[in-house]
Amino acid sequence: MSPERTKLAIVTDAVIVGAGPCGLFQVFELGLLGLRAELVDSLPAIGGQCTELYPDKPIYDIPAVPVCTARELIERLEQQIKPFNAGLHLGQEVTSVVKREDGRFDVETSRGTRFDAGVVIIAAGVGSFQPRKLGIPGAERYEGTSIHYRVKDAEAFRGKDLVILGGGDSALDWTLSFAETANSVVLIHRRSEFRAAPASVERMFALREEGRVDFMEGTVQSLVEDGDVLKGIRVASRDGITRTVSLDQLLVFWGLSPKLGPIANWGIELNRKTIPVDTHRFQTSVPGIFAIGDINDYPGKKKLILSGFHEAALAAFAIKEYLNPGQKVHLQYTTTSPIMHKRLGVTGEVGDGELESARTA
Repeated sequence: MSPERTKLAIVTDAVIVGAGPCGLFQVFELGLLGLRAELVDSLPAIGGQCTELYPDKPIYDIPAVPVCTARELIERLEQQIKPFNAGLHLGQEVTSVVKREDGRFDVETSRGTRFDAGVVIIAAGVGSFQPRKLGIPGAERYEGTSIHYRVKDAEAFRGKDLVILGGGDSALDWTLSFAETANSVVLIHRRSEFRAAPASVERMFALREEGRVDFMEGTVQSLVEDGDVLKGIRVASRDGITRTVSLDQLLVFWGLSPKLGPIANWGIELNRKTIPVDTHRFQTSVPGIFAIGDINDYPGKKKLILSGFHEAALAAFAIKEYLNPGQKVHLQYTTTSPIMHKRLGVTGEVGDGELESARTA
């Protein structure tokens, strides 16, 4: 299933914008129907928010998987789509999508990669995003060394004195996790109300009573430095007193600043920062452009990974019909279908001729 490459563009059935869990599963669903896909993501690795923000966070609502980390989920999805040989184009974003008179799309990325695509599928999560950063003079000097906006390796923080900023799920989850491994953990939030799950907040206060974590209401005013070393922060507490909190590492979890970026210029109908779709095809206002996952919007929408998987499956059938107008798309089961077995590599690989035959069958 290697894509045809010309001097001008990579010819493919679909370009998927976003290599998070929904984008990866879209590759699988398209592959089952004999369709080729190329993945583009602005991040340097696949996985989207799962990889970028909370790789070690446990996930409990994936069907038949009682628990796995976000990193494990991405690793399993990567393994699942291997038979379909999707192209990966990371560290670049799609900057231009132009629909041609013949119905296909000319797609180009920020690195100059070009595609000749039958459809475009937007699986970009909340869009191109950046963490909300600590707006304190000098903070940028310590990014990646003493100040962190995500946890890449939890073991790197073992035995350290940690200060965590934030009141959402990420801040509380890491507070609870590091309470088991860090030397000390201080959680700082600007108010006593939290956006995190109530059970996590309750657990945090229980740990505080046990003396295993500390909590402060307040806002960061400045950094405490010793030469080129970050030693602590000054925090204006709710009682009007400014206190100095010492630390080895500062973790900031103030959420994301989502931006649609170039997607906003593709001529698609938007609902603020989401893309309205129909629930039959998950197609946008532009025929041939589809949207799945957190970025889409429809009545009753729930921003869950498993919902995105469902959307990817239905979108794949709609895409197959779109690319083969007038041809009936038969539902086949991976358990019993010889064609599905070949595509999955269970009984052998599908050659180009077989793939084309399967498309027109």
